Amino acid sequence: MAKKWKLPPKGGHLDRASGVYFQNMTMKEAAARLKKCDLIIIPVGSTEAHGPHACYGEDTFLVTRMAEAVAKKVGCTVAQPIWYGSHPYHHIGMPGTIPIDEETFTANLSQVMAGFWNAGFRKQILLNGHGQEYVIPTAIHRFTKRFQVPGVFVNLNWYYAIPQFCKDKAHGGPFDTAFVHGDEVETSFSLALFPEMIKMKDAVDTEPTGFMPPGHVDKAGNLYQLPIPWYAHAGLGPIEIAQFPEGCVGKSTRAKASKAMPGVEALLDYLEKLFHDIMQKWPVGKLPPVEKVTQRFTDKELQAYLKGPLQKGGKHLYCIAWPAY
Repeated sequence: MAKKWKLPPKGGHLDRASGVYFQNMTMKEAAARLKKCDLIIIPVGSTEAHGPHACYGEDTFLVTRMAEAVAKKVGCTVAQPIWYGSHPYHHIGMPGTIPIDEETFTANLSQVMAGFWNAGFRKQILLNGHGQEYVIPTAIHRFTKRFQVPGVFVNLNWYYAIPQFCKDKAHGGPFDTAFVHGDEVETSFSLALFPEMIKMKDAVDTEPTGFMPPGHVDKAGNLYQLPIPWYAHAGLGPIEIAQFPEGCVGKSTRAKASKAMPGVEALLDYLEKLFHDIMQKWPVGKLPPVEKVTQRFTDKELQAYLKGPLQKGGKHLYCIAWPAY
């Protein structure tokens, strides 16, 4: 249990009528929610191998549990997660890893954004838990270029918010080893947030390896700010199925919830601050000024879309464009 935060119960809130998930609400409940807060967190995860000890949905459960804890405290809404993500080349082929093509993934995510905007959630945080930070911004720009409606749309990769809590001890962090994949770091955060789905008796260790000498390619989270982000190459290291058939890259046996708990608290603190800063700048029903964020509409022209499809004089977002490309 975190010192400052009440973490979600065993099993989380995914199938509970607990006032967290949009899909678990009725129309009446969602409408009441929007009157109090029009910000939604969209957890973006993946389904992939993380080693014999970890569940295939690890990346997704990381961000759903984070989002649930924040939503219960601040009153925002959470979307049921994106379960299937985009994957880098070196992940391809592992059994249980289900990659979605980048064009399909970004088209789908941008349409999810459109649907929630049309539902009244004009402030959206895309909370990412998987190594796909290089494609999610594309989805945001697909949506905003297509519709050009005002709103607040943010991609937050959780590990970017708390780099000092994800590093190894040699660089001032709490871990023995550097963050890679399904390893000491990722497993520790999983143990802190959903221990019921992690089986440490089955954990194994592997030795991270690449073809280049140190100093060129960064590891997960780009925590060390090396010249080449982990996703900005192909061929400088081996593919997972050939070198790491175990499904994890690093020392997962060293994982402990206690190592990650300070990072969990720091991440939730940051999410709370991000929420409050957005809502203070733009309270419920308020958005960035139309004339500053779009040239497609005047403020008067946009009013029908801002009212929404069920209000008198309102229109749905798809009157502007259908989001297919």
